[in-house]
Amino acid sequence: MSSKELTDKLVAAIKSGKYDAIICNYPNGDMVGHTGVYEAAVKACEAVDECIGRVVEAIKEVDGQLLITADHGNAEMMIDPETGGVHTAHTSLPVPLIYVGNKAISLKEGGKLSDLAPTMLALSDLDIPADMSGQVLYS
Repeated sequence: MSSKELTDKLVAAIKSGKYDAIICNYPNGDMVGHTGVYEAAVKACEAVDECIGRVVEAIKEVDGQLLITADHGNAEMMIDPETGGVHTAHTSLPVPLIYVGNKAISLKEGGKLSDLAPTMLALSDLDIPADMSGQVLYS
């Protein structure tokens, strides 16, 4: 499925009001990052950027909330800084966490994947199970 088709379905789902939460993955940067082709990575990231813009508009229309992040990097490093050769593997560089919504929050830096579920629950005003090891990533 192309990012445009995925976004069409995602925007429709957001506007439908049927869902309390939707989790969506745009694999473009990851998939193209593995090719090592810089121009393709730029186009992939531009496509996702355009799609995320549509998602943000839909979230605002329904007064919803949105977290944007990634589980790892890839397309941000297409050249290996040590060898000067093509870099096609995942990176361990920090990835951003972006919040769109109506809550006045300040996101914390230095989070990890296990922090996303507690953060989502807190944003939804739901209880966080005691056995979750992650922390809420905002104050």
